[in-house]
Order: sequence, then C-alpha cells, then structure tokens
Amino acid sequence: MTQSTERRTTLFFDLDGTLTDPREGITRCLQYALEHLGRPVPPQADLVQYIGPPLRWTFPRLLGTDDTTLVEAAIEHYRQRYATVGLFENELYAGIRQLLKSLCEEDFRLFVVTSKPAVYAERIVDHFALAEHFKAVFGPDLDGRFDDKRELVAHILRERAIAPERSVMIGDRASDIAAGQANGTRTIAVTYGFGSIEELAATKPDWMCHSPSEIRRTLDGPPSTRCPAG
Repeated sequence: MTQSTERRTTLFFDLDGTLTDPREGITRCLQYALEHLGRPVPPQADLVQYIGPPLRWTFPRLLGTDDTTLVEAAIEHYRQRYATVGLFENELYAGIRQLLKSLCEEDFRLFVVTSKPAVYAERIVDHFALAEHFKAVFGPDLDGRFDDKRELVAHILRERAIAPERSVMIGDRASDIAAGQANGTRTIAVTYGFGSIEELAATKPDWMCHSPSEIRRTLDGPPSTRCPAG
C-alpha cells in the first residue's frame, strides 16, 4: 500500500449522539423488540444509556443472556421497526449543519464512522441532506463485522491510506474515544450526546467540547482557545 501523502486533517464523526439525536427512534425500537419477545419493557428514559454501543452488546444486557439465538431474534425485531420507522425518529443537533459546512469550506476531510450498520447510517445521512459534506459513511455490516469501532477505524485508516496523526475521532461515548486512541488519532469527546461527563473524562480525550460551535473552535483556534479535556 502506498503511504499517504494527504496533508489535510481528517475528521471521523460518530453519528448517534454526535451529529443526530436518535433518542426517540432507538428507545422505541428497543421497547418493540423486548415486547415481541415477551420480556419486561423498561421506560424510554431507562434505555437511553444503550444508545451508542452495537446491538450485539446491548441485547445480552437487556435480556440477561448470552444466548446468541435469542439475541439475534431481538435484533431482528428491532430492525423490523427501525428500518421503516425508527431511523427517521431522529433529529439533527442544533449547529451541526453549519459546523459541517464550515469545516468543508476550510478543506477538512470528513467521514461518518458509526457503530450503526452502514446501510442505516447512509440512509440517515441522506435523510438529513448531509451526504455532500462527507467523503464516505462507514459502519458495521449487518452480520456484526466491524461492530468493534477500534477495528472499524483501523480498517478505514488502512483502506483510505489516512495518517492517524492527522486525524481526529469525534464522538459522545467512551468507545468512540477508545477507538481513536487505539489507532493513534487525536480525540474530541462531545458532552451534548449520551455519554456522561464522568464516562468521557475517564477516557482522557485530547479535548472535550460542549457544543458543535466548540468543536469548530477546537479545530480552528490556537491551543489557548481550545476546549479543555476535562
């Protein structure tokens, strides 16, 4: 593989909790799956904590089992609703559209890197008319390949010949920050999504930002104006 000569900064944006707020759709689809399996259905507020990780991590915890047949059945029920209704029960965070536009104008190179299967992530990006801002959308396959975001980021760096030291992983959960750190990228933890400040601070990201406008300032400004990590 030819070594990358790309000198622009590459930004890996998580989707759920970073670009969009999928709270309504994901929690309702989790409830739908549990109901169809005859299991107790927690209120939506109790299910918010499961936004971000892959479903093959979530359902063993919700069902209290490692039975792969049962877990796959839950995923099938979840996707029955998600593919037609749930993925559109979603909204863009305020300021994201302006952030992405300004970053592209400044010649940053943007990718979506999510734990959501790519087939759904691409539809969401198209739904919000964001595709023009991103070089590509990356996520796991439906069968679970690349569920581990560390492996997904490593794959993208190799496939696109991207220099990790010129890249930044941006996300709202500890798994996002860990994926960047494991692959040598810099990291920005955002606090307006679903990870708590305690969860994010424990990962020791390079920067911690509380709004899309702070992401812009972090990427743009001198060190004295950047969001502190903590």
